Amino acid sequence: MGVYLNSRSAYSLFCEDYASTYYVDKTDILAELVPIVELKENLSERSGINRGKGQKYVAIIRPRRFGKTVMANMIVSYFGKGADSNAEFETLSVSKYSWYQKHLNKHNVIHIMFNEMPKGCKSYDQYIARFEKGLLTDLRKAYPDAEIEKEDAVWDALKKVHEYCDGEKFIFVLDEWDCIFHKRFVMDEDKAAYIDFLSNLLKDKAYVEMAYMTGILPIAKYSSGSELNMFFEYSMATRVKYSEYFGFTDEEVDVLYQRYLEAETNPAFTREGLELWYDGYQTAGGQKLYNPRSVVGALSDNQLGSYWTSSGPYDEIFYYIGANTDAVKDDIAAMVADNPVPARVQEYAATSMELKTKDEIFSAMVVYGFLNYKEGYVSIPNKELMDKFTEVVQREPSLGNVYKLTKESGRMLAATKAGDTKTMTELMEYAHNTHSPLQTYSNEAELASIIRWVYLKALDSYRIEREDKAGTGYVDFIFYPFLKNDDCIIIELKVNHTADEAIQQIKDRQYALRFEGKFGENPEYTGRILAVGIAYNKDDENKRHECKVEVLREKLK
Repeated sequence: MGVYLNSRSAYSLFCEDYASTYYVDKTDILAELVPIVELKENLSERSGINRGKGQKYVAIIRPRRFGKTVMANMIVSYFGKGADSNAEFETLSVSKYSWYQKHLNKHNVIHIMFNEMPKGCKSYDQYIARFEKGLLTDLRKAYPDAEIEKEDAVWDALKKVHEYCDGEKFIFVLDEWDCIFHKRFVMDEDKAAYIDFLSNLLKDKAYVEMAYMTGILPIAKYSSGSELNMFFEYSMATRVKYSEYFGFTDEEVDVLYQRYLEAETNPAFTREGLELWYDGYQTAGGQKLYNPRSVVGALSDNQLGSYWTSSGPYDEIFYYIGANTDAVKDDIAAMVADNPVPARVQEYAATSMELKTKDEIFSAMVVYGFLNYKEGYVSIPNKELMDKFTEVVQREPSLGNVYKLTKESGRMLAATKAGDTKTMTELMEYAHNTHSPLQTYSNEAELASIIRWVYLKALDSYRIEREDKAGTGYVDFIFYPFLKNDDCIIIELKVNHTADEAIQQIKDRQYALRFEGKFGENPEYTGRILAVGIAYNKDDENKRHECKVEVLREKLK
């Protein structure tokens, strides 16, 4: 047992996760990894292993907060000799496989968390020496007959163990391998030295049984040559394999929400609330995913909210919006208006903090988890991230009219609730005239985008749905209040028709039924129901707009 070799630390952390009310069993990933370490050539099909598909260098590339470390600790706990983990794993999905006991706690595992820093670390030499010294100490204690010298390189020590100790092999689990590249004390020559270190440690080494490595940015970003080309990289945006093991699926969140209802005396939010706040990511295979850390945070705290924590260079990505305003401002505006925009996402282009083009900026945002990427388009995945983008556009005067519109959006909501149609009309005309391109100015879809902007502040207190099914048709916009006694808002847009006609459509098609209770039941929403008609006549040379607000139902007592 040691600090890095067959340590107990990963098992202790795995036990904490396992004991959590909201633990999700993803041990089926081991069925993908066991073939890599399986030595026999004649395994039968009934073994449950997809024989021949293993590749012993695996790199999992995922945004932060998508469960990479949780998964790494689980993998170490299953394979490693550091602790007896049968009590936990025999209750999990992996126990159904015929090879379960064969590999449980039977392998030497070297586990390194590269985001750990030496005390007072100010140089790369200090950083890497900590791992080298610690691993050498572990190996000398575990293999006294291998004649390992203090001056040996770790790869020479491992080779001695393999040669002198009956061909001993090791599984490497290397977590957050690219963390060092974000440290200010690391120079270009240090980065090259680190890549060489990993190459010397892992590449073409007989003692490597498997190398499982996690990170945020692709290896190709750092390794320009062949140093680490033995790794197969699996990212969320471009590779299907391993997708279901990182992030929560709809079905998994359904189960977690049921546990939440059983655990909480007074549940504070609905299942739909979790979807609104944390869903919206998409794998290369088309599967939708939730941000796992945020889901668990909300369930544990009994409160929906942002669990996106600032962490240095990741949140600095947002500052490139300001630094590259001309390149990205229109697309940022479109995405905040809930419209996906085309982008050429190339993950290797997310080059540290040297992002210059629009595609490079959006590529980095996809890699870091700020944007979702689907079929050539990027979009803001959920309310948690929409709030982050809203913060940015509200603090970036360089975004010009976009910045001004966000500042006015609070006035628009207040005017709507007060029935101040004069202010509403002025703000609509200002937004439409300053933000919409001439070629799409009269397009109803463009008018809908403007609605998202002028009511941007409403996202703080409403779930806004576009073209939602209501009554006997589909309403343009419907605002569901987070506080059930707040005003409910229904908006219908009309081009070349009047605001009165928009209000009449809301009535005729009974859109307000979305806020009424079912027959014989008390309504879920008890606030006023407001019908809002917004109209624009594209043949009017003065580009005049018209707004009207009508109370369909007063507040219930």
